[in-house]
Amino acid sequence: MNATYSLHHINDTENFGFNADDYSRFKFGDGRVSKLFGTALADGFIGQRLAVNPIRQQVVVISSPYSFIPTATFAMKNWFVYRLNHWLAQHHFPVAQEAKVHRTITYKEDYGELDAEQRMKLIGNDQFHIDKDFLAGKTLIFLDDIRITGSHERMIMKMVGEYGLINDIYMLYFAELVNKNIHPNVENQLNYHHVKSIFHLKDIIKAADFCINTRIVKYILNYDFDSFCVFIQEQNNTFTEQLYNMALGNGYHTIEAYSKNLNHIKKRLLLDNYKLIEYGN
Repeated sequence: MNATYSLHHINDTENFGFNADDYSRFKFGDGRVSKLFGTALADGFIGQRLAVNPIRQQVVVISSPYSFIPTATFAMKNWFVYRLNHWLAQHHFPVAQEAKVHRTITYKEDYGELDAEQRMKLIGNDQFHIDKDFLAGKTLIFLDDIRITGSHERMIMKMVGEYGLINDIYMLYFAELVNKNIHPNVENQLNYHHVKSIFHLKDIIKAADFCINTRIVKYILNYDFDSFCVFIQEQNNTFTEQLYNMALGNGYHTIEAYSKNLNHIKKRLLLDNYKLIEYGN
């Protein structure tokens, strides 16, 4: 059994059914919005699907594929699982387990501005991997923030076929583009609705519930150097070190377009460490 559920359906670009500024902040790591979105998605799925047709098997929730740095969906997934577990425990079902889809390719292109053909061409050579044995006999819930052309879903289903998975599967989205007359780059309209420059990241990063993700790391590393230098000078060492460690973990040091900004971060961290050694702390 394969089924799809989307909390919001996008029919026009003026009324999305949710706050576009919130969505933009969510995509760049706003933990407050991740909680709102994940909880709302769980409530919708429970009310419209599980309350009518409960899942009696063990449930495994799987966030969108990533290598080292989680996607924005990962933070939303946490709150989805929390709310889902409340319902499962209340109705005496096993609480949810989690699994990860590993991916092998990283790229600098902004996925949100591409059309359907370009998206499939970009990710078509990617490889998704999952622990088949762990999933045996369980119902799988694949979670993502938005469905625009279905490219990622096709890659997931390609993986399902390659691994010979026979599980019941739900594909869950916070939002889905249902009006095919709207260009897929509406996704970028949402992504940058609030974050229109690197300096709009300041309050998101400084919040206690900030959740670093691939989008914000790539955005900062790909920003024009002069503005980037001003921005990074204002950040504390904790964030700067996390940014550098995440970038290395995803192999971004091998991407030429990121090298100038990444080397600047490296030099700054080395200088800060030198100052600690020289002056003590």
